[in-house]
Amino acid sequence: MGEEPAVRVTKKEPDVYEVEVAAAQTTRHLVTVSSSDVKRLTAGKANAERLLEESFRFLLEREPNTAILGSFRITDIGRYFPEYERDIRLNFAG
Repeated sequence: MGEEPAVRVTKKEPDVYEVEVAAAQTTRHLVTVSSSDVKRLTAGKANAERLLEESFRFLLEREPNTAILGSFRITDIGRYFPEYERDIRLNFAG
């Protein structure tokens, strides 16, 4: 694979973030993340922005940025990739 896409996270409103993925084709995604999602998925070790960066790295290992939904809740990732929550928790466990 080529260079890893750049991921930039910007808070738009409480619990809503825009994630821009700069790859061959730049995409933007609106993702809803509650504070309870952040606490549960990171064991309180990271903020929403960091969780989103790691979540998009997870997604980009499995599909191109152009295949990622334009708008979703972070908890939706687990519906498509059942290993998501386990893998993300492991990332923040160390």
